[in-house]
Amino acid sequence: MLLQRSALAIARRAAVAPAVRRSLATSAVRRDAVPDTKIKGIKEVKTVDDLFGPGAPAGTVPTDVEQSTGLERLEILGKMESVDVFDMRPLDASRLGTLSNPILVRSAGEEQFAGCTGVPADSHNVIWLGMTRERPVERCPECGSVYKMEYVGPQEDHHHDHGHGHGWKEPKTMADYVKPEYW
Repeated sequence: MLLQRSALAIARRAAVAPAVRRSLATSAVRRDAVPDTKIKGIKEVKTVDDLFGPGAPAGTVPTDVEQSTGLERLEILGKMESVDVFDMRPLDASRLGTLSNPILVRSAGEEQFAGCTGVPADSHNVIWLGMTRERPVERCPECGSVYKMEYVGPQEDHHHDHGHGHGWKEPKTMADYVKPEYW
């Protein structure tokens, strides 16, 4: 009985060789089989239909450029031409934002989150502030820095529902309870 158990344990640990070995030539992509398809540059993108990749030829594995669609494709095409499509630069952390001179946060959407690390930078843990088109100004509760969302998206947004539908209301904050004369 002991001999059977040890034989099973050894068999489990042993490397099993594949029944058919693949040659190196079958695992490599043949470059002569790839058709000559020109990938559009970011300046050639005019409509949403231009954000669909050509796909890969049959029998090959697609690259990111060939298979990406939508915003991911727009970002990849921009990076190929050294264009920062989503403006991923860090916010200005060299100064304290005030109500008269807030730190601007650009957004193409209905809402935007910004992380405040204090003034000077990294003086407190990251505090995430949410700004919307209806309430574009937020103040950091830790350091008091003021951030303002600058909407840069399309003005005629067909997805924007001002009433938010479904009976949704903006949640109350402490700012709703401050007397108007204190503002």
